[in-house]
Amino acid sequence: MKRQAFKMYLKPGFESEYEKRHNAIWPELRALLKETGVSDYSIFWDKETNVLFAYQIVDGGSSSQDLGDNPIVQKWWAYMADIMDTNEDNSPITIPLTEVFHMD
Repeated sequence: MKRQAFKMYLKPGFESEYEKRHNAIWPELRALLKETGVSDYSIFWDKETNVLFAYQIVDGGSSSQDLGDNPIVQKWWAYMADIMDTNEDNSPITIPLTEVFHMD
């Protein structure tokens, strides 16, 4: 298992909408993530910077950020594109973070 973290950018004024959409995450997206080995997935919001910090455990070769060719993920990206900073393909702009400390 591998721990991964990355950050994304939320557009100002969309904090409640972001949380609302994730609280109602589509069952097929949740199932896809679990099937590909993604677990313990959390996203935190820094209200001072509008940065979203994401953390997940990956058991396998694909993290949530490696599923962009899947139609379910593409549909989710399109659904979220109006409230996040995105690339041209609607994927969220993500910046991987390097782990510098971990304690069990």
